[in-house]
Amino acid sequence: MMEKNRKLGELLKGMGRVMVAFSGGVDSAFVLKRAQQELGSDNVLAVVVASELFLNEEFEGAVKLANEIGVPVHETEIHELKDEAIVANTPDSWYYSKKLLYSHLNQLAEKLGLNYVLDGMIMDDLDDFRPGLKARTEAGVRSVLQEAQLYKREIRALSKEIDLPVWDKPASCSLASRIPYGIKLDKQKINQVNEAEKFITNLGVTMVRVRHHGDVARIEVLPEQMALVLENNEKIDLKLKSLGFSYISIDLNGYRTGSMNEVLPDDALQSVVG
Repeated sequence: MMEKNRKLGELLKGMGRVMVAFSGGVDSAFVLKRAQQELGSDNVLAVVVASELFLNEEFEGAVKLANEIGVPVHETEIHELKDEAIVANTPDSWYYSKKLLYSHLNQLAEKLGLNYVLDGMIMDDLDDFRPGLKARTEAGVRSVLQEAQLYKREIRALSKEIDLPVWDKPASCSLASRIPYGIKLDKQKINQVNEAEKFITNLGVTMVRVRHHGDVARIEVLPEQMALVLENNEKIDLKLKSLGFSYISIDLNGYRTGSMNEVLPDDALQSVVG
């Protein structure tokens, strides 16, 4: 692990002035902090992107954290719901979403005279369905954590050592991941999921996904927190029905990443990355 961190430092040292696509999660926070350590605050820019498909709280938290780390922050935005390829919500849509993001960041980096755009992709991402990898490669964005062959468990341990406050922060993902492929995205569905998850989180649930199946809300939480959901079943039922759901269910398999991919045939998973 320490050798990988040393390699990361060597990669960063020769980069000059860099932009970090900063989400406020542990991976991009570790990239930002290490870039600051190796290049100095004046040569690192944290770019925080507001999106219709991510929580406003995530955007605000990322801006706050970047300021706490002590690097310049640039706030910008993209509009994914104006792109029909993204709205279509196919497996390919993840590629187009990342393509839009990386194109926006590259244009910004060129305008500001920055040498590289860095993201927070890690080795674990190579084992999942990640069309964004193709878009990343096409855009020439550098995934320095992958280049140093760092995994999530290692990044969390290293982040704890340097006192990053998000070292144990749960992973977040686009709200579009809550909606089954083939169902078009729109602001109403995104807002339903957003409000439902915020409500359940405020009850003390640390990790929750509300999957949107038309009039059915399928709640995924960690197995050890299912009892907490059931204790608050009446509150949750009332709130989610007020958001427009008719039926509220809890997934007995619990929270897991990429659960919407479980029903995809193999050829669909290969459509972008193959």
